Amino acid sequence: MSYGSVKCANDTLGLNKPKAKMRDERQPLLENEQLDEGSSSETINVQSTALDIQQIPVNDGKDDDPVLNRNLESPTSNLETMIHLLKGNIGTGILAMPDAFRNAGLAVGFFGTLFMGAICTHCMHILVNSTHELCRRVQKPSLGFSEAGEVAFKTGPEPLQKYSQLVKSLINVFLCITQLGFCCVYFVFVAANLHDVIKNYFFDMSVVWYLVMLLIPMIFLNWVKKLKYITPASLFASILTTSGLVIIFFYLLQDLPSTSTVNAFASWSQLPLYFGTAIYAFEGIGVILPLENNMQTPQDFGGWNGVLNTGMVIVACLYTAVGFFGYLKYGERAKYGSITLLLPDTDILAQSVRLMMAIAIFLSYCLQFYVPMNIVWPMIKKHLQTDKQIFYGEYVTRSCLVFLTFALAAAIPNLGAVISLVGAFSSSALALIFPPLIEIVTLWPNNLGHRNWILWKDVAIMVFGICGFIVGSYVSILNILHPDA
Repeated sequence: MSYGSVKCANDTLGLNKPKAKMRDERQPLLENEQLDEGSSSETINVQSTALDIQQIPVNDGKDDDPVLNRNLESPTSNLETMIHLLKGNIGTGILAMPDAFRNAGLAVGFFGTLFMGAICTHCMHILVNSTHELCRRVQKPSLGFSEAGEVAFKTGPEPLQKYSQLVKSLINVFLCITQLGFCCVYFVFVAANLHDVIKNYFFDMSVVWYLVMLLIPMIFLNWVKKLKYITPASLFASILTTSGLVIIFFYLLQDLPSTSTVNAFASWSQLPLYFGTAIYAFEGIGVILPLENNMQTPQDFGGWNGVLNTGMVIVACLYTAVGFFGYLKYGERAKYGSITLLLPDTDILAQSVRLMMAIAIFLSYCLQFYVPMNIVWPMIKKHLQTDKQIFYGEYVTRSCLVFLTFALAAAIPNLGAVISLVGAFSSSALALIFPPLIEIVTLWPNNLGHRNWILWKDVAIMVFGICGFIVGSYVSILNILHPDA
């Protein structure tokens, strides 16, 4: 480069100007510096006689986003979260789907289950997105389901702020009822399948005794405190569940009768039972926020191809397939609440499915138990004084909650009726009522979309959930009290 070129460049940068003049012009240069969109920010660092230009990366907002800056002791990866998500949704509900189709009819069950899956998945997105907005609003890295409801009302319209604590308490109550209800169903399911296997090969014994034998192992399993340490059990349970479902389809797809042998549409009186079982089957709403809150990369949870959509598409397809072919294969016999109880008693392969599914559901109990324990334990912990009391108190609390689910399972051993009641009463409230309510309050009044389309959409979902809640609960209770009516 020629001397003239260097001089011209220096004149352009101002390096050939007198020092005093450089000092006068330096501050305007800093104040008027404009950055091109998408480029790195530039900081001009002036030392005694030289002008150094240092490149600094653009601040894209992530450093200030509390959601993306969580300090987790044992974060879960995307794969671990997917495993937990699948196990949180694929449980006893999928095995009860033939009974749901029996109460709806083949056509209504097919389209209704896909519709229910889409609505429940949308409500999960609503809950996660609203919670992220609330986290940024109060500068917290994460919020639970009930905390999100409390913060939404506390920071929402002034007339609703006084109800924030009430909303938090209501969500906690429904969460406990839902998750402990799942745990009760898990108890009954494992005991019933073990009973059938042992009865065929050894001896017959009341299902209640199997519940008693399961109590101590279940207590020990639920002494595991951290979600990350449950991953191996969830992975093994997922492998058993997948293997069991493959064998179940092997039986379902053999010698299928014509679709004319079953009802395409059931009676109106049976539809509430279908609603309860179907909404129960999509049972993951209670574990969505705990899973997302424990992720190493929470930004990968949402989105069209994120962890949530990927997992729920798999879940919805499996539910629809099991329900469709299960009802087509067994017809009115599907009323027993679990398809494993309909497999041939004399086949070793069929009995192995019952054992595999029983073990898988047994290992999945702790994932459903994680939510109510996180609600109940803080309320007990604040009354304990010493570290020793807190240490032993947590184990006692865990043991007592497991015993409570055991007692309820022993009191109502009717698997199908319990599934429908839990789904209609508590799952509908958590999955279809509270998430849209939280979104409305969070976005009120100026962020509800063009002509408030988000408001009308959420109101429609809530009305659907409330109708299912009232009618489904009523019919399910009658079904428990008068099972032969």
